[in-house]
Amino acid sequence: MKRRGLLKLGIGAAVVIGVAGAGVALIKPGLVDGRLSPGARELMRASAIAVLGDLLPADGVDAQLARLDVSIAALPAATRKELSDALGLLSTVAGRYALVGLSRPWAEAGIDDIRTAFDAMRLSTSNTRQQIYHALRDLNAIAFFTEPANWKTAGYAGPRDIP
Repeated sequence: MKRRGLLKLGIGAAVVIGVAGAGVALIKPGLVDGRLSPGARELMRASAIAVLGDLLPADGVDAQLARLDVSIAALPAATRKELSDALGLLSTVAGRYALVGLSRPWAEAGIDDIRTAFDAMRLSTSNTRQQIYHALRDLNAIAFFTEPANWKTAGYAGPRDIP
């Protein structure tokens, strides 16, 4: 195959993948009525456990998901749309495998598998994979650390009074 043919094949594949990803996001959005869809909830549940680790109490996952809904609702509409598309794509088998590297569904993946996948995304040479890692990590961190009740768990005494 000559270089020109290879370039055409690469461009064609990129277009097909882009259209497929956009189609999936339209069919299966990550946000429904401004809240996490069922697939996105499983994704964010797994990522919360992986990102927050021991900071997140075993019975605190549902509270974390509720805080995520509130945090996401406060984002600008354009950002929510992009986030919805990304979460929708990551909730699919193809998106999860291609972008995160997990072959098992989010609800079935072990915590070590998810942490390994997150480390691979963090250290990836792909900007897209790094951005996905940062988005999942940052969303969970924002939702968790904006709750004053969680500050003690993280070893933060809270803001000090300035004399």
